[in-house]
Amino acid sequence: MFTGIVEELGTILGVKRGGEWLVLTIGASAILKDVQLGDSIAVNGVCLTVTSFTSREFTVDVMPETFHKTSLADIKIGSQVNLERAMAAGGRFGGHFVSGHVDGTGTIASKTVYGNAVLIEIKASEQLLHYMVPKGSITIDGISLTIVDLSLDRFRVSVIPHTLEMTILKDKGIGATVNLECDMIGKYVEKFITARKPTSKLSASFLAEHGFM
Repeated sequence: MFTGIVEELGTILGVKRGGEWLVLTIGASAILKDVQLGDSIAVNGVCLTVTSFTSREFTVDVMPETFHKTSLADIKIGSQVNLERAMAAGGRFGGHFVSGHVDGTGTIASKTVYGNAVLIEIKASEQLLHYMVPKGSITIDGISLTIVDLSLDRFRVSVIPHTLEMTILKDKGIGATVNLECDMIGKYVEKFITARKPTSKLSASFLAEHGFM
């Protein structure tokens, strides 16, 4: 489990390609201070398992499912990546519930300066937009952000200077691909409603009646 608060920018030092799978070597420092084999680290929002490490780098495997669902297939040596360790049991919860299981990708359509922030518009599939609501949470390349508004084929987020400086969003231009993870709460609620047994009392009207919708 992650929170979408990026801890460090890492650098891709090595990419071993094997058709539809990858082995990545990533340079880092802060997140390696207490790392152990088998630990989970979010790389651009993708939960990956540490398979080896030193004090300056670590390696992870990218399986075919992840290769096809995320932007990691296009990663190159020298690329910077957002890194976050799995949340510690006693840590602060600064973002929102992030699983590191990317739902799909989007494309940056525009970036507009708005006061001290930057409005980023991202084009996404109808399937992903289905789980988004204004002022709801979205994870973009592992960053917990709030949705400003959305339309039929895109949504916008507002990013403060600190977040831009500390993440790879500052270097991503128009047309760049980003990993998207929708808020898991919405997905669970939909699953419970659509897959309920005929005898269940859980329904859309029941949730509305009791203030959940």
